Amino acid sequence: MITVHHLNNSRSQRVLWLLEELGVPYEIRKYERDPKTMLAPETLRQVHPLGKSPVITDDGVTVAESGAIIEYLIERYGQGRLVPPVGTDERRRYTYWLHFAEGSAMPPLLLKLIFDRIESGPMPFFVKPVARGIARKVKGLAVEPNLKRQLDFMEDELGRSEWFAGNDFSAADIQMSFPVEAAAQRAGLDASRPKLMNFLKKIHARPGYRKALERGGPYSFAND
Repeated sequence: MITVHHLNNSRSQRVLWLLEELGVPYEIRKYERDPKTMLAPETLRQVHPLGKSPVITDDGVTVAESGAIIEYLIERYGQGRLVPPVGTDERRRYTYWLHFAEGSAMPPLLLKLIFDRIESGPMPFFVKPVARGIARKVKGLAVEPNLKRQLDFMEDELGRSEWFAGNDFSAADIQMSFPVEAAAQRAGLDASRPKLMNFLKKIHARPGYRKALERGGPYSFAND
């Protein structure tokens, strides 16, 4: 039996969703973030040395990292589902988006979250103007322009086909769900990019997505 070590409000929601789409039985072991630091609890280090989620265990095998977990599950349980055929343009796009989600899309989103907290968070009054000035400058010069460029790119790519890897829904769309959801929550993604917003509506309406929410618990990113 697959065990998903599931952290609330995290990337591990994608793993639950993939398993629901594949119809593969699994159990969930839930973990809660520290309310102050928002970090995963130390108990996750008993599963994997880095103590992060997502991570799964399956017949004595431990797999971490969203992309690696998706590849493992598709290879072992997919039976050709949710992945384009080898050698096709769709397969190349699939591989690209599977890696783009964490390699390119998430870093500027994380930086924006960090600098937004620096800009608005409590701090000693004598350092507040300097810290907030630095945060605004970094966001304005590097983070926000990069986010805009990436969102424009994703919007244009969804103009090529219905889904990220082609006209068929695939595990690449599951992998891309988290950065698109995070962008809608904290990076200004709105109706000015209708294809990305439509992508959110479509994934949020999928029965597998809804079932994963029921099993995984509260997930604040599940908003269009």
